[in-house]
Amino acid sequence: MLLAFNKPYGVLCQFTDRSTPPRPTLADYIDVPGVYAAGRLDQDSEGLLLLTDDGALAHRLTDPRHKQAKTYLVQVEGRPGDAALAALRRGVVLNDGPTRPAQVREVGAPDWLWPRDPPVRQRKTVPDAWLELRLSEGRNRQVRRMTAAVGLPTLRLVRVAIGGWRLDGLAPGQWRELPAPAVVPARGARKAAAPPTGGVRVTPRPRRPG
Repeated sequence: MLLAFNKPYGVLCQFTDRSTPPRPTLADYIDVPGVYAAGRLDQDSEGLLLLTDDGALAHRLTDPRHKQAKTYLVQVEGRPGDAALAALRRGVVLNDGPTRPAQVREVGAPDWLWPRDPPVRQRKTVPDAWLELRLSEGRNRQVRRMTAAVGLPTLRLVRVAIGGWRLDGLAPGQWRELPAPAVVPARGARKAAAPPTGGVRVTPRPRRPG
């Protein structure tokens, strides 16, 4: 089984949380037993998250050797000049080493994008811009660190695609079942069958602690 979920801002990429009061988790939106996130998306990021109940498929989705490119829309503070974009395309040096080259271009503000809750805090005296950025690796908070390294702090980060899977109209908090790709099973593992595509499911937003 493979699910696509549009993770809202502020939701943890896990099904439990021991904080007091507990923070919103995947369990507030997804009621399918046995699935777990294949990869992660930071609490303060939004967008596409894939979940599965198949270990071989999860490995294929997350193993860097399979190079599942991830595409993001990134709202940044400042105006991206040619030098900043060229640096991102070459790869920038972070504290854990140089990154692979990224595919990046400046785009207009997406008119289809939902408003964030809470709204993005912007300084009225500083312009902002949107980038479409595609990566073939996935380090911790990599997009934010890359844009900061070229002088463009990230204000909002939305993942719109993982490989060939896209949000395709999923609203925040919605999920849909996808046809699972064929996976060569590990020795002794059972090969997963591709289930039929399901419709969009909507789960109510979690209640805020009183």
